[in-house]
Amino acid sequence: MGAANKWSDTAMLVIDMQEFVDPAMSSLAFLAGGEAILPAVTQAVELARERGIFVVWVVREHDPDGRDVELFRRRFYSGGKGPAMKGSQGAEMADGLVIKEEDYKLVKTRFSSFFATNLDSVLKTSGIKNLVVVGVQTPNCVRQTVFDAVALDYEKVTVIVDATAAASPEIQMANVRDMKNIGVETPTLEDWSRQA
Repeated sequence: MGAANKWSDTAMLVIDMQEFVDPAMSSLAFLAGGEAILPAVTQAVELARERGIFVVWVVREHDPDGRDVELFRRRFYSGGKGPAMKGSQGAEMADGLVIKEEDYKLVKTRFSSFFATNLDSVLKTSGIKNLVVVGVQTPNCVRQTVFDAVALDYEKVTVIVDATAAASPEIQMANVRDMKNIGVETPTLEDWSRQA
């Protein structure tokens, strides 16, 4: 069985690799641990493409007035400024990450990639049964997406632990442990790359 056949029912979700991980963008929402995973995310995406895995770039894009932002974050939006505003540099991918024509870009406005989006429909109509997740931030967007994926009965959900990040190693590991407890696989990038 060829690599493309084995992986044809798998999608990789690349979550929020935008201003949150790129120090050059000087975002008030910058996550220091996110910058450190940029090489691992890049490598994971390259490997996914080699395997024929459907790559979905999940990005935040918000209204300049913050009308579509969670209530507790609206205070960060005023005067046409705020994190990941539609049309701003902060809504673009971090340096070195490129959405290719065969990839899919999904815009979300909440933590979960599934909440109020067409992600589940896009994946299921594409024959996707398994998910591999990379990106930031583990306790928020990664975790809520993963919990929803399990609730939506994706057969295998994998989080590449060194291609995801949180504010501290302790927060990262606590959330990884919680995801493992609901059946999520949590390999390192090296371990995942060895899977035939």
